[in-house]
Amino acid sequence: MRVRVGFDVSPLVQTEAGTARHVRGLFRALDGRPDLELSPLRFGGSGRTATVLRDSFWYPLGISRRSERFDVLHCTTFRGPFRSRCPVVLTVHDLAVLRHPGAFKPWHRLTAKAALEGARTAAAVVAVSEFTKEEAIELLDVRPERVKVVPNGVEPIFGIAGPKAEGDYVLAVGTLEPRKNLGRVVEAAKLAGVELRVVGARGWGGVDVSGWIGRASDEELAALYRGARCVVYASLYEGFGLPVLEAMASGVPVVTSAGGATEEVAGGAAVLVDPLDADAIASGIAEAERRRNELVPRGLERARQFTWSTAADLVERLWRELL
Repeated sequence: MRVRVGFDVSPLVQTEAGTARHVRGLFRALDGRPDLELSPLRFGGSGRTATVLRDSFWYPLGISRRSERFDVLHCTTFRGPFRSRCPVVLTVHDLAVLRHPGAFKPWHRLTAKAALEGARTAAAVVAVSEFTKEEAIELLDVRPERVKVVPNGVEPIFGIAGPKAEGDYVLAVGTLEPRKNLGRVVEAAKLAGVELRVVGARGWGGVDVSGWIGRASDEELAALYRGARCVVYASLYEGFGLPVLEAMASGVPVVTSAGGATEEVAGGAAVLVDPLDADAIASGIAEAERRRNELVPRGLERARQFTWSTAADLVERLWRELL
């Protein structure tokens, strides 16, 4: 049976972080499949006005216009329509705005809490990890049987083959915003006596750290991963944590936060630390370097388990089950 799907790709103009990777990777893996007709849906650009209109009008009302054309409407973030003429699937990447509201801009807090109500009425919810599924069940009161876990995949560009960035450094990846915990990572690098390079977009919350080198293309990021002594991803809260997998796929030992989604994604192939303790993060850096020969092959094996093709299979199966 041919399935017609309206597929939200608006995150591609809003961010270059994990949500955009999810949308891009999943769409590519689904597009062109037999008996699937994907219609990409988008609104506006990356400016403030477009963001306000998208969040306050397009998602609640506009995205569902002419939804009778589709068999399923898939919204790739937690923002979706109040009503639709076809089943709606929402993807929840994380619920940080509920767990750590102070880490977000006022506009995002205001609109996100209202938008999350849509998860209760959606035909199905996709969670990117078991951790996020449990968060959705607890914080959104979503019935467990309505939540499908679909992990992210790793882009092929992140692998052991390819150029390495020069230098002797530890790498951190993440937008400059409070929950990425970059201040403690900087402190830990000083305690460990290593150079730290931080890659990511400038964000919000007044976060400004030494070692920040700005955004990087995927090619540049892949080279930075390969050249690093280790990658530190000590975020305070994540729904998944793609840099953990990207680093592992690139053949680099990883230090990440114990508990939550990043520990789940690491799957025993990373050094786990208390993200609230800079001394513990510093010790984790030393441990990662000491255990490099053990962690790298374990990380490569772990990363191979996450592909966009597998994610696409799970999503397509969900769409067909709804019909």
